Amino acid sequence: MPIADLANLVPSAAAQRCYRRLDAHTPDDYRQIAALLADDWRRRGTPRAGLGGGQGAGKSTLGRLIAQAGSMLGIRIEVLSIDDFYLTKEQRVQLAEDIHPLLATRGPPGTHDVAGLRTAIAALGQPGAVELPRFDKGLDTRSGYATVDGGADVVVLEGWCVGAPAARDSIDDPVNALERDHDADGRWRSYIETALKGPYAELNGDLESMVFLNVPGLDAVRRWRLEQERDRPPDQRLNAAEVSRFVDHYERVTRRMLATMPSSADVVVDLDDDHRVTGLRFASAPRD
Repeated sequence: MPIADLANLVPSAAAQRCYRRLDAHTPDDYRQIAALLADDWRRRGTPRAGLGGGQGAGKSTLGRLIAQAGSMLGIRIEVLSIDDFYLTKEQRVQLAEDIHPLLATRGPPGTHDVAGLRTAIAALGQPGAVELPRFDKGLDTRSGYATVDGGADVVVLEGWCVGAPAARDSIDDPVNALERDHDADGRWRSYIETALKGPYAELNGDLESMVFLNVPGLDAVRRWRLEQERDRPPDQRLNAAEVSRFVDHYERVTRRMLATMPSSADVVVDLDDDHRVTGLRFASAPRD
């Protein structure tokens, strides 16, 4: 549905009031979507949802707004970032030594503690204290843990590869110079695909609704990812060449998500090169 019609999709008076009260410093279209999703999940009783999309697409911003919207609508929505469940630097160094050097770089499937993440999601839906890791991207490792209360009405998992499918076709041909020059025998690619077919597929199966932020392409991802570096301390920032190489690690799976998830996700949010929402599609209409 075109973004011009988006306001008509915030069906209830409560959701309309919620939208108007959300953080005015955030994009208007993201506030509308947050109110709509929180209200729809409240009405449907959706306990677990996924939020996926390329780097820099605005998943964290939308997740924060969804949590705020839930509070205004009388439900508690706990948003988890898959990034906090990256393996530690030491664990990834060990993977690099044992399996393939490219696994030292965080991000691709196979570099997350999926078992710990699934346990956390399940625990957050029940009463009691839940310990969650915190990952410091500047230090490239975990910085500690936070304890939060369980008993959330909705748990949302956001992350770039949330919902990503495994390959259906051959992965033999490299998609970029990184794969061609540093994974000639395909061991790294095979490890990623094995992870997607196993633990990540099980994780995706835990999610009862999937929202996909449909980015316009890899060029936008590289630009947005470079813009994110401005928020980091100067001594921890990546330059343009470093960001481009970093995104190369994600390219194969990102392209696959762009090709498949607009037809498989429950909600698809189309974005243009300037982060504006240009379309919103539902697999089934939100409830009136």
